[in-house]
Amino acid sequence: MVEVRYLFDPLCGWCYGAAPMLDRLRADPGIDLTLMPTGLFAGDGARAMDPGFAAYAWANDQRIAALTGLPFTEAYRARVLTGAARFDSGPSTLALTAVRLTEPRREIDALKAIQRARYVDGVDTSVIEAVGAVLVAEGLREAAALLAGQDAALAEACRARIAAAAVEMQRFGLRGVPALLAGGGQTWRPIRSDALFGTPANLFEAIEPGRARRGV
Repeated sequence: MVEVRYLFDPLCGWCYGAAPMLDRLRADPGIDLTLMPTGLFAGDGARAMDPGFAAYAWANDQRIAALTGLPFTEAYRARVLTGAARFDSGPSTLALTAVRLTEPRREIDALKAIQRARYVDGVDTSVIEAVGAVLVAEGLREAAALLAGQDAALAEACRARIAAAAVEMQRFGLRGVPALLAGGGQTWRPIRSDALFGTPANLFEAIEPGRARRGV
């Protein structure tokens, strides 16, 4: 069993683009996958959605769409990339932590639902009530209730996860997300992030060298 840590931010377009490979990792019985939200666009990393940043984000999104085939819709452009919105992953990161505390096996489902709500349905996932509604729609009612309560334990758990991710980012000199670490115990190594946008065979070979030759 190979342990893999996935460092990400729910408002990162490239992390959305990596979703198909994340599904591959989750489905593989030889991989133990852990999500590590970095809080990259939360707290001090959050910002207003001004026209210049919106144009930059949309141009970047089109590159991701061309590479991955995943949709970034006009609904997203019109409703999310507007001057009235915030670019703040805090609510989504808090929501994912609520899922982690209540139904940890469904955290990837929740991440995908939040990404789909934003980039396809045009839901502003910087708004905590909107993210809560996404959880309810996914059948994650306990997590949604925990999110709505915003108790101190949830906030502390979220801060702890972000802090743990920050330690890994610093330890391996990682500058952005998505990022992967593979290993176990005291032995870990970073995986090139472009492996998330190639073939499944290349991704698994990067995680576990020699796997293809062994026919695993």
